Amino acid sequence: MSTLSLTLRDSSTMLRRNLLHMRRYPSLTLNLLLTPVMMLLLFAYVFGDVMSAGITGGGADRSRYLAYLVPGILMLTIGGTTIGSAVSVAMDMTEGIIARFRTMAIHRGSVLIGHVVGSVLQCLMSVVLVGAVAVAIGFRAKDATALEWLLAVGLLALVSLSLTWIAVGMGLSSPNAEAAGNNALPLMILPLLSSAFVPVDAMPGWFRPIAEYQPFTPAIETVRGLLLGTEIGHNGWLAVAWCLGLTALGYLWSRSLFGRDPK
Repeated sequence: MSTLSLTLRDSSTMLRRNLLHMRRYPSLTLNLLLTPVMMLLLFAYVFGDVMSAGITGGGADRSRYLAYLVPGILMLTIGGTTIGSAVSVAMDMTEGIIARFRTMAIHRGSVLIGHVVGSVLQCLMSVVLVGAVAVAIGFRAKDATALEWLLAVGLLALVSLSLTWIAVGMGLSSPNAEAAGNNALPLMILPLLSSAFVPVDAMPGWFRPIAEYQPFTPAIETVRGLLLGTEIGHNGWLAVAWCLGLTALGYLWSRSLFGRDPK
């Protein structure tokens, strides 16, 4: 059997293992999923009228603000879900299962691949669930074509992949699951400091460059442009560049940490 075949076989086995863990222990996923749903409902129904009036400069229009809000909430969902990946990897490292895998005749990289693919699938499922809630309360894409929907989903998947590799590195570098969850919190905090809830132009001047050029804002603005027809500008290539850079960084970091011999 070739090396590629062995890698695919072992990676699929590890993927099944991680999917079984998600099914058997759904509490972590539900806790992470509850936050973006509550944020969506809070900003749509409690702050929606005020926020929409402030953004548009006219009367309150909750449906218009909901359309603005949803792409940011989807990114918040991805950031929150990947925290679970960091916790899961840290648990594997501290509970001894990784040490057992090291003694088995399996491809070493398959352990990380299983975590990454499982997390990306979990992120996309979470995005679908949060998106379904958004549609149920009135979100509608504005004349988005099938290609634009496909590009939006592809970007969400790419963001999930990049953040998952970063989360895996955080999990590998953490001494325990609690520390991994704390270390990965920036993945959920950064969307709050982006254009998810208000335009960058409405932020203080000193903070605008931070909000505009961090990883989440270009991705959010690109999804908005694809689904709502707003101007994308330079955000498209900037979002892809951030995703590719974070994926490479997370992959190299994780491989380096995982390749170290245990003390």
